[in-house]
Amino acid sequence: MGVEWRGMDATSATTLTRAQVRRVDECAVHELHFPSIILMENAGRNAAQWINAHLAERVRQARIFCGVGNNGGDGLVIARHLFNAGWRVAAYIAGDARRMTPDAETNHIIVRAIGISLSVIGDDAAIDRAVQSIDESTVVVDALLGTGFSGAVRAPLDGLITRLNSARAARVVAVDVPSGLDCDTGAVTNVAVRADATITFVAAKPGFTRGEGPRCCGEVVVADIGTPPALVDRVRAEVEA
Repeated sequence: MGVEWRGMDATSATTLTRAQVRRVDECAVHELHFPSIILMENAGRNAAQWINAHLAERVRQARIFCGVGNNGGDGLVIARHLFNAGWRVAAYIAGDARRMTPDAETNHIIVRAIGISLSVIGDDAAIDRAVQSIDESTVVVDALLGTGFSGAVRAPLDGLITRLNSARAARVVAVDVPSGLDCDTGAVTNVAVRADATITFVAAKPGFTRGEGPRCCGEVVVADIGTPPALVDRVRAEVEA
């Protein structure tokens, strides 16, 4: 599948709200019969392709921080594809791995089976060890919280995000949305990842140009997940009608 990378024009870019993105996923799975794990695979693979194409000349080491939801599953797919491309990869699960969504858990099992370094970080000591491994030769991938997030970031993720923002990484890349940023409003309640680039899926989100969005997102790139463009047009028309 070809990938078309599109930079975001803040005044004219197509956007989808949290509810519209959820509706696109529902229609893709229940009407078009896409297995949800295929959508996750497409998202993670295309994000990894962008990272490899744009950053590999400078660095080839990645630290990938994953939540237990589908955003974390995207991160685990990214870990696998960067590992296969020759990167030195370590992945971290922030939270209770027993609470992973089914698709994220499937990718969790795959990552372990193929030998990628994978650790669970659930306390301050584990967070310290993970962040201390980041230096100027490292790309940090933020796959902690996705578009479904709103409100305040809870512990221990709030402390992890604060530490990541202070780390001396070569680049910080957010997956779909910087963790802690409300994708609709651009609000940050307590803390959010400050990314150099955000690889978002299907369409940009309204919060990227509102409130704290521009400060958190950096460069915004829209990546494909394999759904037909007509589906996005239909979902937008449903809401606008």
